[in-house]
Amino acid sequence: MLHQSTPLNLNPEFPLNDNIIYLNHAAVSPWPQRTAEAVQRFAIENVTQGATHYPQWQKQEVVLREQLRDLLNAPASTDIALLKNTSEALSVVAYGLTWQAGDNIVITDQEFPSNRIVWESLQNQGVTVRQANISNITDPEASLFALVDERTRLISVSAVQYASGLRMDLEKIGIFCRNHKILFCVDAIQSLGALQFDVQAIHADFVMADGHKWMLAPEGLAVFYCKAEQREQLQLKQYGWHMIENAHNFDVKTWTVATSGKRFECGSPNMLNIHALSASLSLLTEVGMATVEEKVLDNTHYLLENLTQLPDIKILSPQEPHRYAGIVTFSHQRVEHSVLFHHLLKQGVICAQRGGGIRFSPHFYTPQEKLKQAIKYVNDCPIT
Repeated sequence: MLHQSTPLNLNPEFPLNDNIIYLNHAAVSPWPQRTAEAVQRFAIENVTQGATHYPQWQKQEVVLREQLRDLLNAPASTDIALLKNTSEALSVVAYGLTWQAGDNIVITDQEFPSNRIVWESLQNQGVTVRQANISNITDPEASLFALVDERTRLISVSAVQYASGLRMDLEKIGIFCRNHKILFCVDAIQSLGALQFDVQAIHADFVMADGHKWMLAPEGLAVFYCKAEQREQLQLKQYGWHMIENAHNFDVKTWTVATSGKRFECGSPNMLNIHALSASLSLLTEVGMATVEEKVLDNTHYLLENLTQLPDIKILSPQEPHRYAGIVTFSHQRVEHSVLFHHLLKQGVICAQRGGGIRFSPHFYTPQEKLKQAIKYVNDCPIT
């Protein structure tokens, strides 16, 4: 881990075009240089040697599981499954649990559709979804708890809300769930890779996140953490060669489902993405997640402080230090956000329209000079 006094020379890792100000890590991140090189090496190896060194690829898979275990502070790498995306992992939970008519699930009213649709799809089993209003209130967790009753089976929240950037108090929710014997599921896609994370401290039963946002990797591979005592409680809906014990002994006619997180991986692993995500995580490890978090929050604070000083700008994200993460969403009181969005795009500011405004999401490596320039472009937007 780098000390805070160690200068971060990340220019070789992020050779973005000079005319781009990339503030869209909450959507899809650029890859680090080392990740591109890992993909290139893997591609050349496949072209020239095929799968000659497949055993080495499997070793890289083992390395990745350990990297993810460390990133999540999971008890063991056997708690880690490698799935396609967050939605698949949420579906593994939703359709793995046994529901009874009258059961309910509590979420917030700010969730990304992935963490709403999957639960709403259970209505044909008599399960209802309760959405807590968490907008513009000081205690969003209390709003969740107020909807809980004796038939609440699960609370599922995003660690950081995708549109507002609100950071939830996961430990508070986890303790509540533990005390009330409720399952706790966390969509960590807007947190993992930006902030330090600890599945044990927050008492999570299930955590999932794609690699293509703050973990700086390509789309198509996600981590799914399932607490050991919950693994066998999830009924399996997919079966294949990869999710059994002794998976590579193809001649054996009898089989048993793997006791590890591999039980959720029915088929061949995404080896290309395994190499890519592992390379990206190696950068986060070298920098150190404490430093990554510090830099992300510093950039967020800089945006909040300076956007607030512009005329006609309204901040839509929380501004309390314990509530913001890597996302700053704002609106212009005299300019439609679609107009402002296209103005920014023309200036090379890569951002998003979310939550009724413009969403900026810089990462730890984003230079403050780029943030200053983006704020200038916001201020320069013509008022029609």
